[in-house]
Amino acid sequence: MMFSNNDEAAINKKLPKELLLRIFSFLDVVTLCRCAQVSRAWNVLALDGSNWQRIDLFDFQRDIEGRVVENISKRCGGFLRKLSLRGCLGVGDNALRTFAQNCRNIEVLNLNGCTKITDVTCTNLSKFCSKLRHLDLASCTSITNLSLKALSEGCPLLEQLIISWCDQVTKDGIQALVRGCGGLRALSLKGCTQLEDEALKFIGAHCPELVTLNLQTCLQITDDGLITICRGCHKLQSLCASGCSNITDAILNALGQNCPRLRILEVARCSQLTDVGFTTLARNCHELEKMDLEECVQITDSTLIQLSIHCPRLQVLSLSHCELITDDGIRHLGNGACAHDRLEVIELDNCPLITDASLEHLKSCHSLERIELYDCQQITRAGIKRLRTHLPNIKVHAYFAPVTPPPSVGGSRQRFCRCCIIL
Repeated sequence: MMFSNNDEAAINKKLPKELLLRIFSFLDVVTLCRCAQVSRAWNVLALDGSNWQRIDLFDFQRDIEGRVVENISKRCGGFLRKLSLRGCLGVGDNALRTFAQNCRNIEVLNLNGCTKITDVTCTNLSKFCSKLRHLDLASCTSITNLSLKALSEGCPLLEQLIISWCDQVTKDGIQALVRGCGGLRALSLKGCTQLEDEALKFIGAHCPELVTLNLQTCLQITDDGLITICRGCHKLQSLCASGCSNITDAILNALGQNCPRLRILEVARCSQLTDVGFTTLARNCHELEKMDLEECVQITDSTLIQLSIHCPRLQVLSLSHCELITDDGIRHLGNGACAHDRLEVIELDNCPLITDASLEHLKSCHSLERIELYDCQQITRAGIKRLRTHLPNIKVHAYFAPVTPPPSVGGSRQRFCRCCIIL
């Protein structure tokens, strides 16, 4: 809204500065900057540090350089509690040193994709930011064990740490981290390919509060390490072990016996898992909400029967490339406790035995929002159309290959294109 200097002066007279300051506290970064240009009085109020407690600069990532972060840190000082620099490639160690010195009350810091930063940044965070609770260092590939050691020494309140794709980290770094940060509740080690079972044993021994653990593509992990996690982290609610192809049903048994609060399990491409393990899991983990079983190629309808009986909260289920699943398994799922009120997403890509009958079994799943059917050769357009009459808002992702043209009648000449003749 446009207004004159007289209007702005009238507002200033009628509203005390404290109330204006309170109004400004609800504005985003862009709006605050616009307000700062209205007048000198508003400039002072809009740039007051108390308005800059939470800052997200992701939308400006291409423009953010180190000096911007330094200026923000000097303006905000001790007021700043939460800062996201996700994707800000121009920010490096020098700017973050100034930031750490000025913003000592920071609790949440997102440096995801800030590829210039090194262990120097974590050393400075350790020195000055003892209240840090959440830190995201995903894809900061220069980070090593030295960073984890520093965080352990200076950030004892750390609850969430994301070091996905920091592939220089080894078990020594994890050992140092958990000894000083025993209150960790969420830890993402996705893509930390040097980690072995020994690292998980340290986590299991020192992190009893752990709720979320991501080990995707930690290829060296085996049953030994994960069983230690299950036995030491009874509060575990979310586990991602997708791509950890060495694990077996022993993990599913350990989860069932030790982690009854489990809500999310992602074990895509873990091809040694079978119906036996998932039966134990389903019978003990009744709070399961999301399961990614893509390419768990040994499972059959038996797993779906157990899930339909014992897991009434199931919302998202991926069965892509589970080629032994049939319409009968989907029938049980469609009649199960989760079907009518909970089930939102089911993925059945590359399940060759699935036919239109499965779609009939799912038509009573009133919460179903999306179904994936790529390369399900026995699914037809007519079957999808019938499903949509019952679930008009459902998103169906399917692919129908074009019909192969019949061979030309009476023509014996080989049909090669010019490229084939040349080759």
